[in-house]
Amino acid sequence: MRKKAIFKFVETIPDLIEESVVYITIHYNTAVHKCMCGCGNEVVTPISPNDWELIYNGNSISLYPSIGNWSFECQSHYWIRRNEVVWAKKWSKNHIDYNRRLGKFSRGDLNKSGTTRKSFWKKLLSFLHI
Repeated sequence: MRKKAIFKFVETIPDLIEESVVYITIHYNTAVHKCMCGCGNEVVTPISPNDWELIYNGNSISLYPSIGNWSFECQSHYWIRRNEVVWAKKWSKNHIDYNRRLGKFSRGDLNKSGTTRKSFWKKLLSFLHI
């Protein structure tokens, strides 16, 4: 399923989010769009060194890393690259859980709770049964 994303730079996110439109507010360092699968859920992607990177080349946008909507029923997973929606393979629950834990670790969330890097990897390997 090929899908194009349209982008709009806005001061604030509008109340009505249109399908296939990625609203970007530089002032709030945030991009918002409806899930590209068509389920209607709103997806918020904070733009920061610890979250998503927005690339704008004057003609198109890309968001990195991928957008994994794990908490939605659809659990869709895709990238937005040069206004093109690129679909990823469906992930297993173990893969989703691993990615969530790894994301928390890379952002430092686990370190704030007192978990050390060494204990994180030990717990992760145990979780993965390795």
